[in-house]
Amino acid sequence: MGVTIGIRREDKNKWERRVPLAPGDIAALRAAHRLSFTVQPSPIRVFGDEEFAAAGATVAEDLSGAQIVVAVKEIPPALLRERTTYLFFSHTVKGQKHNLPVLQRILDLGATLIDYERIVDEQNRRLIFFSLHAGYAGLVATLAALGQRLAAQGRITALAGLRPAHQYGELGAMKAHLREVGAELARAAGDEAPLVIGLAGYGNAAAGCREMLECLPARQVAVADLPGAADAPASRMGPLLLVNFREEHTVEPRSADAQFVLQDFRERPGNYRGVFERHLPHLDALINTIYWESACPRLVTRRWAAGAWGGGKQPRLQVIGDISCDIEGAIELTARPTMPDEPCYVAVPGSGELVPGVVGPGPAIMAVDNLPCEVPRESSLHFSRVLSGMIPPLARADFDADFEGLLLPPHLKRAVIAHRGALAPGYRYLQEHLDRDRR
Repeated sequence: MGVTIGIRREDKNKWERRVPLAPGDIAALRAAHRLSFTVQPSPIRVFGDEEFAAAGATVAEDLSGAQIVVAVKEIPPALLRERTTYLFFSHTVKGQKHNLPVLQRILDLGATLIDYERIVDEQNRRLIFFSLHAGYAGLVATLAALGQRLAAQGRITALAGLRPAHQYGELGAMKAHLREVGAELARAAGDEAPLVIGLAGYGNAAAGCREMLECLPARQVAVADLPGAADAPASRMGPLLLVNFREEHTVEPRSADAQFVLQDFRERPGNYRGVFERHLPHLDALINTIYWESACPRLVTRRWAAGAWGGGKQPRLQVIGDISCDIEGAIELTARPTMPDEPCYVAVPGSGELVPGVVGPGPAIMAVDNLPCEVPRESSLHFSRVLSGMIPPLARADFDADFEGLLLPPHLKRAVIAHRGALAPGYRYLQEHLDRDRR
């Protein structure tokens, strides 16, 4: 056999049961290419060790013979090896402080880092992702929290019967239960106002949310129609309304003479101010899936929340499902990530207190940052189907060549963060973050 591909055991937490390559795809790659695979054993992985062995992989602890090592989550610095090519989600491209030691260690070892997050096409659209499945699990977690929150206030709805995604076992069962819940919601619709779900974003995670909402009697309304629709009776509008927000609904130009231009906003977000808070009084739940950077206005600020809940007031907004989970990012109240078995906390405006659960004087924040782990088999199969097509060109590449001579398809070469001890040209801005981290 030729190149050996190593698959690292995921051990970040007990929920991380995903794999980057599934046994079936490994078997196909072995049959079509001169490749061998070594898979570290795992007691929790969604595919058992015996399934990888049956696919022809070697199940062994030692990955030192692998020229390329693939994983899902970050690899601890102490486990990285010299002159090895690594593929994983490094969470470094924004200069995230907590993962800079991983990047520095890769540079020190003269290794190569390819980040899935930066495998994109010419339009900067991601080609491999788990975010669709984050949308599946995040939508269910948000609606379950909404049902529990309303029940605590004495308003019982079928949403209170929803369970965390990981308790369903597989995606089909989760969708089937959503259809049952939807039918019950439709039967119960009366003179009360509908439940309004705001969805911020239109990428892959948002697509996952919309797919799950198709299992429910969710009627989509335009942003312009939101105020009137939100107060109409559910018997006329339906029990659930969905409002999908894009960038032009969240910001406006600071200059009164300017108009919103998407490309200008992306390149110069400082020219715009946030206006999303004008929509919040009409929402029962907000689901955030947007890609956020520090120069961009926020969707929900602490200042707004302090005013909305100040003086014992009870605004309509009950739950924020922060699928993007940027800490103190688009949702400034998102102070820490949560785990699937404790997905929510109430962010108390003013004090900054985080109360576990969904009951308290502030919005309940669903901030699970590893949502695809709740549907590990389906998310792994989806990811593996895409990644398996990228393995042959990676195996053919000469990673001993310098960056200019590294022959990879453009979408893969764009994702090379570091190579042979140096940051790739497109990522040299990270040196400033690395230098700051050492000071």
